[in-house]
Amino acid sequence: MEVFTEKEAEDFLENEKFDVIERVYVEKENELKNATEKLGFPLVMKVSGQEIVHKNKVGGVVKGIKDYEIAWEVFNKLQEIKGVQGVMIQKQIKGKEFLLGIKRTPEFGHVICFGAGGIHTEKLKDVSFRVYPFGKREIKKMMEEVNASKDLDKKSIKIIEKNIFKLCRLTKKYPRIKELDINPLIQGRVVDARIVWQ
Repeated sequence: MEVFTEKEAEDFLENEKFDVIERVYVEKENELKNATEKLGFPLVMKVSGQEIVHKNKVGGVVKGIKDYEIAWEVFNKLQEIKGVQGVMIQKQIKGKEFLLGIKRTPEFGHVICFGAGGIHTEKLKDVSFRVYPFGKREIKKMMEEVNASKDLDKKSIKIIEKNIFKLCRLTKKYPRIKELDINPLIQGRVVDARIVWQ
């Protein structure tokens, strides 16, 4: 079993033609200034490390960073977290948060999921599942089953449908995927991702 860090997972998804948020991975303090100037504010900063699975639980995600001074303080704070290898700095965007995922199960093989995303995903349980393979009609049905997607405009619906379709293609292309989580997807863009390989 191999686990991709967020950086590895996002780079992989970008290579597979997913729209991933602008980001810079920083390991040293002297790289921070260039990163913040390249991205602009406001920013999100996230701890990154092979052994850090739940960043929120260790205080490893800080949003709403408005200037370089705060970014410098947050960077140094994140460096104190056990298992840290670097810090992922991202442009902060607003919008509804969705979850997209793949899970390989002993009973059904690969299962695709779509639902309400963000840190309250498990509490909300607003998620739809389908056993792969399936067609575009089922993708539409999946979206209809999720309350969080009910008030989306046509453009947003189309973008999410395309992302679910891309997940299906990934499942076929990479059968070794054991788990893949995109959470959240905001405005059709991957903001955080994790991949576990068989």
